[in-house]
Amino acid sequence: MFRWITITLLTISVIGLAVFGYKEHQEKNAVLIQAENSYQRAFHELTGDIDLLHDKIGATLAMNSRKQLSPQLAEIWRITSQASSDVGQLPLTLLPFNKTEEFLFDIGDFAYNTAVRDLEKKPLSEDEIAGLEALYKQSGEIKDELRNVQSMVLHDNLRWMDVELALSTNDEPADNTIINGFETVEKSMDGYKETNMETGMSSEPDQLDLSHIKGEEIDESQAKDIAENWLEKGDSNEFTVTNSGKGADIPTVTVSRRGDTNGYIDMTKKGGFPLSIMIDREVKEASIGLNEASKKAESYIKKLDLSDMKLVESTQYDNVGVFRFIYMKDNIRYYSNSVQVKVALDNGDLLSMSALEYFSRPNGNIDKKPKMTEDEAKEMINGNLEIQENHLAVIENEAKEVTLCYEFLTTREDETYRIFINADNGNEEKVETLNSSEEKFDPSVS
Repeated sequence: MFRWITITLLTISVIGLAVFGYKEHQEKNAVLIQAENSYQRAFHELTGDIDLLHDKIGATLAMNSRKQLSPQLAEIWRITSQASSDVGQLPLTLLPFNKTEEFLFDIGDFAYNTAVRDLEKKPLSEDEIAGLEALYKQSGEIKDELRNVQSMVLHDNLRWMDVELALSTNDEPADNTIINGFETVEKSMDGYKETNMETGMSSEPDQLDLSHIKGEEIDESQAKDIAENWLEKGDSNEFTVTNSGKGADIPTVTVSRRGDTNGYIDMTKKGGFPLSIMIDREVKEASIGLNEASKKAESYIKKLDLSDMKLVESTQYDNVGVFRFIYMKDNIRYYSNSVQVKVALDNGDLLSMSALEYFSRPNGNIDKKPKMTEDEAKEMINGNLEIQENHLAVIENEAKEVTLCYEFLTTREDETYRIFINADNGNEEKVETLNSSEEKFDPSVS
């Protein structure tokens, strides 16, 4: 009798383990399928955007009407922004792709600055036209290479997850069609910077410089310890550690963890400072409001050992609170030194944090005083807006120039706007629309 009971219990245990293993396998497959679909979408959208970009540059060269030229250049700027976003969603962080990204930046930067200037008074110069012709040729080369990769991806049913695996494990990528294709795209950009510098069209993108970061380089064990401090605690063997590729502009370490809650953290190789954190879990019905959640967000900022940070934005999306903190010094707000924190409103846990903008720029110290008075700057605000508060602030304008501004928080009916007026010349540098009435959850009200 005892023998049969034992056999029955063992059988039930084996079946239970099998069911558990199958369920876990299915869940992991679901995560992988979702990631693969996201990569495929970004890649095919990138290919389409480069096609469209090539056509738009060609149409610009054929135009003779300055009235049509400005909106066409604005459209080119929009497409390059979308293409850059697509590149950022692909698993290419360990694969050098900086030349192509810089190429997209140069097109967008030129298109924007030309679109907003008075082309009647300052039409395209011969050098600029020559530069556009060079960009047209180079965009055609990228288009052809991406189309070639796309045809092989579709024909052979290639997977982007294999690319991510090959890059993260430092496997020999010689037989990976996608990696080879993108390396060919990157190689086709050799010499493009020299060509565009000759025509005056090359510019430097906003560099995320971490050279000022101090500290010893961390090893794999230390990276896991830092990750465990931020991500859900568990067996350290569940962490996967990946170093940025050789020659990367920003030497970083990425630690990811798979379990009941998936997450990853990117940190600097030197000092182990967290640059971005993402924790993927289902967020249940909200039980705390934005005010309590903002205090949770402040605690995560303190956990980064950051001081002189001020909360300037708080917004609720569904059951998630999003908070933006900026650095302050001498009562001047430095918007270029910011950290964004997302908090789950079901229990106040951290969902994500982005601190790259903060750590990539040394804490600001603008060595100048405003040439305009506050009252003079107020005269530049639309008379239909009501000014609620104002501050001195430092921002990067569209030309990526560090600019001292008067910041005005204004309202009109149900809308709230943040307006930055250049403190030297009164130019309206930037206008942001804010959520004037944020959705708030008060658990005490039924």
